[in-house]
Amino acid sequence: MAPNEGRVEVVVPLAERPVEDPLPGNHFVLESPDQSVVGEPQVVFTRETDTLSDLARAYGLGYDELVAANPDVNPWLPGANTPVLLPTQFVIPDVPREGIVLNIASKRLFYFPPVAEGRPVLVKTFPIGIGRVGWETPLGATSVVAKARDPHWYVPLSVRQEHAELGDPLPSVVPPGPDNPLGHRVLKLDMPGYLIHGTNQPYGVGMRVSHGCVRLYPENIEYLYELVEIGEGVTIINEPFLFGQRDGVLHFEGHAPLEDDTVDPQDRLDLLLEHWNGQLPRGFSDREIARVKAAAGAAAGVPLRIEARRADDPLARARVVHNVVEVDTEAPTLAEVREMIDEAVREAEEDAAAVPPTAQSVQ
Repeated sequence: MAPNEGRVEVVVPLAERPVEDPLPGNHFVLESPDQSVVGEPQVVFTRETDTLSDLARAYGLGYDELVAANPDVNPWLPGANTPVLLPTQFVIPDVPREGIVLNIASKRLFYFPPVAEGRPVLVKTFPIGIGRVGWETPLGATSVVAKARDPHWYVPLSVRQEHAELGDPLPSVVPPGPDNPLGHRVLKLDMPGYLIHGTNQPYGVGMRVSHGCVRLYPENIEYLYELVEIGEGVTIINEPFLFGQRDGVLHFEGHAPLEDDTVDPQDRLDLLLEHWNGQLPRGFSDREIARVKAAAGAAAGVPLRIEARRADDPLARARVVHNVVEVDTEAPTLAEVREMIDEAVREAEEDAAAVPPTAQSVQ
């Protein structure tokens, strides 16, 4: 019998659940070497002025992952008292747990700080903005070769040419300050021209908006900057489909493959299913394979329990938490933020339209 096969779950309506404090969203202790799922799904009820962009930053999420988890919610006008699923549960990529791991498909950074032998493994995870189509964030193994506070931005010629063509010329060097897109902290990679950095446009975190660099919320890069040492390894992967285990329960997390992904998503998923089918004592049932494929096609980015009697519903097991969005009087207005994000999405769609369609979403 699969885990939970004979268990009958009693689902308490969201409105009847206690409202609790949010769980720490970025820092986790792995209780065992086999654990590869961390966090728990949460639900927050919106206030009239909340947007998904506001909620994303308040709960340590990226804009795209919050939109994907709530496809039926208007990201700009959710309305008062609308339940929003916070995808604050994550499957850790199946790579060595060392240094920084960037999964560009999920737009997430995972950092494994050094720990003493015999101590539990720690993981810290943050949303990231990545390179848009035509300016892809490169894959592979690299390392941090330098760090800088309040950096100057030496604008690449290709970026200056692009801006000039758009009638928005840039200088060759942008000094530190509010107009510097690198923000206040930079980790330089051993890949010429590529950085992990902050941003002066936090709305773009969790989206494909950069020229290939990886950007984090200002508070996240400042925290990470103090932990990461020069020489630490960085692994950049593109894995939209992830299996993980926690307490013997298998989870699957599916994201939309990137528009310019050169690997066919069906082939990618089939190979992953074949691998995990060999890892399980009894293999997958037809029903479980169907659930995995459905989750891959939905691309909600929320880990689902595959080995269960019924299809998993994260809302049914999510904790309801307090709304902690704070009003920032100096922040851009809703109209300004919406215009900026709409522009970023439009640019990404235009770039994607110029790339031959090499992959379609898994059905």
